[in-house]
Amino acid sequence: MARITVCSVSAGAGHLRAAEAVCAAARARGHEAVHIDVMDHVPRLFRKVYADSYLGVVEKRPALWGFLYHVSDRPKADTLAGRLRRAVERLNTRRLTARLAETAPDAVVCTHFLPAQILARLKGLGRFAPPVWTVVTDFDVHALWIHPVDGYAVASEEVAVRLRDRDPAAQRIAVTGIPISPVFAAPPPRAVAAAELGLDPGKPTFLLMSGGFGVGAIDLLAERILAVPGDFQLVALAGRNAELLARLEALSLRHPGRLRPMGFTKTIERVMACADLAISKPGGLTTAECLAVGLPMLVVSPIPGQEERNADHLLEHGAALKAHDAAGVEHRVRRVLAEPDLLPRLRAAARALGRADAADRVLAAVLG
Repeated sequence: MARITVCSVSAGAGHLRAAEAVCAAARARGHEAVHIDVMDHVPRLFRKVYADSYLGVVEKRPALWGFLYHVSDRPKADTLAGRLRRAVERLNTRRLTARLAETAPDAVVCTHFLPAQILARLKGLGRFAPPVWTVVTDFDVHALWIHPVDGYAVASEEVAVRLRDRDPAAQRIAVTGIPISPVFAAPPPRAVAAAELGLDPGKPTFLLMSGGFGVGAIDLLAERILAVPGDFQLVALAGRNAELLARLEALSLRHPGRLRPMGFTKTIERVMACADLAISKPGGLTTAECLAVGLPMLVVSPIPGQEERNADHLLEHGAALKAHDAAGVEHRVRRVLAEPDLLPRLRAAARALGRADAADRVLAAVLG
């Protein structure tokens, strides 16, 4: 039995979901696993600026985020990435190191680059001994993810090649896929999941997702989709956004039997099981979850940077369609309904890319 400590950062929900997936896989195999959110162990001001600024920029200034993403991807000491690295080095990490010492890990897995950076520095100073692995949670590898750690787990062969090119000194690079919850390995039958949600399993079903934080005016997008003629159903997820859920529920009254609004759910795999197409931004974890259950995507306005790279991966392998705006979404929904052979092709491509066992693969690499 091994003791695994998984470190992540609560800047967006995906990194936390990946961490919990690794923990769940470890516990299922009799290992001890502890999940640490680094934001609970750094100075309050750093935590507020780091997490809040990320969400604010991504939601309200996506073009700025894209600029920052590409500028910080240049491996030079005087770039934004270099300044961020130096700022992290000045952090008071005593609380984090004390918490890590309490867990007495045999290995540490990082699903965000910040703890990997902190631990790589501590290892370099001789203040941390256990092996440290970094799990890259997108179909891309950014300069901020590259540190002198013991190993990397990446989403695809291309990411492994690009990582080796950028870090020739990397000790181990394992192609594992992006770790997701074990529940995606065995989703329920479509008929069962549809009955739970009050849906007709025989109708084309679109799943409109806004993410766990309920970001985006998807009620307006839902209204546009529902204006398309056809006998289909739309499930719209509002996440934790109560106001958005209320607007969707009001909209559903005007479209009885066609729109099923939902708030935050911990069983998204059951919702995906009765869907034919997910309409969503291509976050790393969302993309990996959809692929694991063979659910193709219609990616909408991917955030410049990592989401663009995720979208490129899906499009190159024929597992997704892409729309830049609401008009583009409407056009592609009409196309899907008009071309009966399109969804089966997309679904087969998605299923071929899926890696529901990615968390197990990460564990095998770390412990092997």
